Amino acid sequence: MTKEEAKKRIEKLRKLIEHYRYSYHVLDKEEISDAAHDSLKHELFVLESKHPDLITSDSPTQRVGGEALPSFRKVSHKIPMLSIEDAFEDQEVKDWEEYIRKISKERAFEYFTELKIDGFAVSLLYKNGVFFKGATRGNGIVGEDVTQNLKTIESIPLKLELRLSLAKDSLAKPRIKQTLKNALEKGEIEVRGEVYMEKEDFENLNKERKKKGESIFANPRNVAAGSIRQLDPKLAASRPLRFMAYDLVSSLGQVLHSEEHEILNVLGFKTDKTARICKNIQEVLEYWKGIGRKRGSLPFLIDGVVVSINSNKIFQNLGVAGKSPRGIRALKFAGSQATTKMLDIKVQVGRTGAVTPVAVLEPVRVAGVVISRATLHNEDEIKRLGVKIGDTVIVERAGDVIPSVMKALPELRNGSEREFHMPKKCPVCQTGLSRPEGEAVRRCENKACKAKLKESLRHFVSKKAFDIKGLGPKILDRLGEENLAALPPDIFELQEGDLAVLERFGEKSASNIISAIEKSKTIPLQRFIFSLGIRHVGEETAIELAKHFNSPEGLQKASLEDLKKIPDVGDVMAESIFQWFRLKQNQRMVHDLLKAGVRVMRPKQTTQNRKIKGLTFVFTGGLSSLSREQAKERVRSLGGEVSESVSRSTNYVVAGSDSGLKFQKARDLKIKILTEQEFLNLIR
Repeated sequence: MTKEEAKKRIEKLRKLIEHYRYSYHVLDKEEISDAAHDSLKHELFVLESKHPDLITSDSPTQRVGGEALPSFRKVSHKIPMLSIEDAFEDQEVKDWEEYIRKISKERAFEYFTELKIDGFAVSLLYKNGVFFKGATRGNGIVGEDVTQNLKTIESIPLKLELRLSLAKDSLAKPRIKQTLKNALEKGEIEVRGEVYMEKEDFENLNKERKKKGESIFANPRNVAAGSIRQLDPKLAASRPLRFMAYDLVSSLGQVLHSEEHEILNVLGFKTDKTARICKNIQEVLEYWKGIGRKRGSLPFLIDGVVVSINSNKIFQNLGVAGKSPRGIRALKFAGSQATTKMLDIKVQVGRTGAVTPVAVLEPVRVAGVVISRATLHNEDEIKRLGVKIGDTVIVERAGDVIPSVMKALPELRNGSEREFHMPKKCPVCQTGLSRPEGEAVRRCENKACKAKLKESLRHFVSKKAFDIKGLGPKILDRLGEENLAALPPDIFELQEGDLAVLERFGEKSASNIISAIEKSKTIPLQRFIFSLGIRHVGEETAIELAKHFNSPEGLQKASLEDLKKIPDVGDVMAESIFQWFRLKQNQRMVHDLLKAGVRVMRPKQTTQNRKIKGLTFVFTGGLSSLSREQAKERVRSLGGEVSESVSRSTNYVVAGSDSGLKFQKARDLKIKILTEQEFLNLIR
């Protein structure tokens, strides 16, 4: 990117970020997710770092929050409430340490790490130990006087008292002890922290609003911000807000940031119980990752952890860069959304002939994984999004769901973007594509299309089907090129000698693959049915079919009427299954698989569990103690049902880390949401 291109990109980013900032922080309207907004700001920060002469005083990287509302009295902060620069990867944290080493005389640092609660930052001022003024951050220099609203929060003490029984060794030192007493008697103490709402309180609040016919809130942070910025304190008093202190601005003899947390605790404030001193950057990274693993079980939402130099003297000597102190960083968790450039749109032909447009992206990290592809679903979705090749887009990845393009940002266009048009012919076999009435997808109907056969093989060996380890896409393609495996039954005819002679295949790798193929020959009926790739038949339908027909032969002989009697199998699906087994090449494939030694196991009898028998579960996000497939199998084995979509018939949604749209829909429908631990307790 040339400097001129960078300048234009920076200008567009600033304008768009400012729009979203004003909408969210001033109007309390969330147009895009925090993760996507952070991604835009991070891109701007990186570009300005490369071109520091392009930084201006009005850049979003040089300011904090929104302007004070005219309906509140303004409060000037004696010491600015500065923002914190973000880091998203281990290397960025290590680079930060290297940076502060270069500008400091110190060679090693002690760090203090704590949670970054997703709430609303405020400042509390105490005069002679009594709370007399509370303010919002505002623009970092001037905030809003929200004293009366903050007084309604029970976790904010109206009068400070020394609880020396809670003091640690450092607070037993006379210098701190006496200074504290003096400040409480005559002096000012400024405390900063976060106003927030716990998840359970948030859910209960929304339930009550739903009963009253009122609109429900999007997230706890919006409730906290909106409540504190209401003119009527009674509204704030009616909501279960909490406060957690994280910073002691006043000098009370402390020399370490960790001592500030101790003092705040002794003064009666709630502080972060997970916070700790880290002796080196490796311990910081371990704390960050450890919190990331258990964030779902915390009673409140967090969007990262904060790490700062523990020595206040070193911290102050490092100074400020822009509007962020050099001695502190916010280590963010991988957001489920991010922004990136869409470089191209290509089409892929699936095993059923469906032709799907796929966005080719400038690589971007989303939910902890670098992605360079995202689905655009179909041509109708492209029209709905109004997306063009070359656009900056918001992409989302939640749990193990395929990344999707969620939104285009046309405000960042430079005129070089171009329209995309779906092809009229299959890009592989050149057969004309059809689009059946009522469907959004174009299809290749050529049964001999190489792309369809290739995708069918990939589906056949996938984890939910035969789960043949070692047979990845590249090896399958190679076997196809050598005419060793064109159809699924061919896989079970392979010998070690067929593979060992191929370039880059040794005897050991050939032996491992043949061993994996042999091991996969014994397969549950539901996975066998799923492996066949019958159109409309997903994992859950395969399970239902297995329950009703008990064997491949039983399913093959089923009449159309028999199929229609099965719950959740509609007319279209029944017709698809029936016609699939009428085709001679499909009958031959099933026959050849069984002849090749595939042993199909009948479904196991379920062990009934009265707590979950007949209840429907939906899983979203990642689980830490077991895989989602294991969790689903456990539910089924106990007599429960598993669904891939949330509806009014869903009984429970189990939410892991980075939960996506299913979580939000469950909240909208007032469906019970379980944490991973609550789910484990239920199935024991």
